[in-house]
Amino acid sequence: MSQRRLVLACYDVTRPSRLRAALAVSRRFATGGQKSVHECWVTRWERHELQHLLSLVIDPDADRVLLVHLDGQRRVITLGAALSPIDADCIVIGAPT
Repeated sequence: MSQRRLVLACYDVTRPSRLRAALAVSRRFATGGQKSVHECWVTRWERHELQHLLSLVIDPDADRVLLVHLDGQRRVITLGAALSPIDADCIVIGAPT
């Protein structure tokens, strides 16, 4: 079984239709996040799939996507109204049923 790694998926998309599409793609892989920043526990293959799907959605001349590998063993620090992440026992990838 492939090991999951914590990836932060961030994007800045200029057109509302592409923004909604990027949000839909990101939420397929996310376990938490806000607005245009999502915490994703993904395998190597899932990260490639996330990257590929986002590349199909954005306009590379106007939009930006950043995927950052994070250390999933580190303690999470939240400030303000932020909520600490609560991970489920399993991660479902794909559209909800």
